[in-house]
Formats: sequence, C-alpha cells, structure tokens
Amino acid sequence: MTSQTKEAPMSTNPATEQPAAAHYKRPDWFTRNVMNRLMNGLTRLGVSVRGSRVLEHRGRSTGKLHHTPVNLLTIEGTRYLVAPRGETQWVRNVRHAGGHLVLILGRRRQLCTATEIPVSDSVPILRDYLRRWKFETGMFFDGVTPDSTDAEWAAVASRHPVFALS
Repeated sequence: MTSQTKEAPMSTNPATEQPAAAHYKRPDWFTRNVMNRLMNGLTRLGVSVRGSRVLEHRGRSTGKLHHTPVNLLTIEGTRYLVAPRGETQWVRNVRHAGGHLVLILGRRRQLCTATEIPVSDSVPILRDYLRRWKFETGMFFDGVTPDSTDAEWAAVASRHPVFALS
C-alpha cells in the first residue's frame, strides 16, 4: 500500500501556540473503501478491535456528522486519541468544536471533551501508541519506531496531534 502526502496551508497548533506545518497522509483506496468501512461496521456492532471506536464529529463548514474509525489508547487511566495521519479532518473538526466529540462502541455513545496535548509532552504517548498499533499505523511515522531516540521522536511529534479525553 502506498500513501499520498497532502500538505495543507500553514496553521497554528493550539497546543503550542506556534505555527505548525500541517501534515497529512491521505489513506489509499483500500483503506478508505475496505478497512475503514470494516472497522466502522465492527465497532458499530459493538466489537472493539484492540480499543477501536467510531469517532463522531461535526464538519466545520457543513455541520454534517462524520464517523471515523479511531484507536483509543488508555495509559494509567487516561484515554487518548492520536492522529497518526497528521492534521486530518477529524482533528480540525474536533479543534473547531472546542474539543467536543462522541465516541461510539455498539449502541453506547460517550460524549467526551478532547484537550490537545502539547507536543513537548506527547512523545511518551506517541511511543505507547506506536507500540500498540505499529502494524497498522507505523508507516505514518516516517521510520520512527517505539525504540527510536528522543531526538528522532522530537523531529516527528509535531506531525501527530494527541488529545486527552475527559
């Protein structure tokens, strides 16, 4: 599978208050049309695959509800959402909505508020995320692995927004 990179216009990262180059790796046809639909379907039936959920978020300009499969990571009781593909539409929509989102598993709908983690604090979370889902998302981290050095992680951490959920 190949992934395309789409660079978006420069934006400000609210977690760091500094301009951040928007980074986004577009899913390929198979991921969009087969894997995402399969994961959405399983999760809506109540089957969580290693923490999967459906993220419900409202579009910034249309107001339309969108449903995106995500991997929910829990570390020491705190739940996190990581955007391995970068500045995705769900990331932008959640930011625009003040962090308000819904996580769905089967018939259970959980209202949550997402707070973006500063890049300087995100590396340990990203490491744990990649340990758990490297087989699925490792290709989006530009060769960085869970065992990479802090310097290697520092070079890519800003490309992968992380949100704590409450």
